[in-house]
Amino acid sequence: MTRQPTLFLSHGAPPLADDPLWTRQLAEWSGELPKPKNILMVSAHWETRPMAVSAHREARPLLYDFWGFPERYYTVTYPAPVAPDLAGDVVARLGAGNVAVDHDRGLDHGAYVPLVEMFPDADIPVLQLSLPTLAPTELFEIGKQLAPLRDAGTLIVGSGFTTHNLRWFNPSQPADAPAPTPSVEFDHWAAESVAARDVDALLNFAEVAPAAHEAHPRTEHWAPLYVALGAADAGAGTPTSVIDGFWFGLAKRSWQFD
Repeated sequence: MTRQPTLFLSHGAPPLADDPLWTRQLAEWSGELPKPKNILMVSAHWETRPMAVSAHREARPLLYDFWGFPERYYTVTYPAPVAPDLAGDVVARLGAGNVAVDHDRGLDHGAYVPLVEMFPDADIPVLQLSLPTLAPTELFEIGKQLAPLRDAGTLIVGSGFTTHNLRWFNPSQPADAPAPTPSVEFDHWAAESVAARDVDALLNFAEVAPAAHEAHPRTEHWAPLYVALGAADAGAGTPTSVIDGFWFGLAKRSWQFD
């Protein structure tokens, strides 16, 4: 079984599907990856404590957890197989007493929006794991516990956004309009810190990163990075910035850790 990398990707809102550049970048990225046995998604859009895994005995409908979009975004489907074996492995790694099972939960848009572009055949089993906290150190440790799954063919994906301040989002402007200075500053810091494998700085981003609180008024979209980072050999995995640039002012930078 080919060892899988771990990913942190900026997942976009449903209109990501209309962006020819970003959809091409995601498709090209997945084309360079070894095909995983299954996929474990950690999305910014599911927080629950204790942590939980999504339905894995039978498929459930997608969660269209967004409002005010055209009707066509609510008809997207992604009939990926369920992942009972992966659910068992996740529970074994994290401890049965620490993980609940939500038998009714389907994939939310932080999971299926990028997967539609990366693995459009929907032929790879997918399981979603919730964020039990936004504390970087705790999430990093969860990632470390999950790291051995990579050797069994599991692609671990943290799905968030490198900057996420929706006050900057202005669809009346072009998607590639100049980004606000705080978004640019935080993105630059993040790129340098990940490239240097400066785990201490990343774990303490709220204190050391420029414009941290402007880039992330709430940190749920940055938090999935720490699961991916922890699963990347405790932060030692070689990082590659696969996608960069901005989308309506938000940094869409995404990394692969080999």
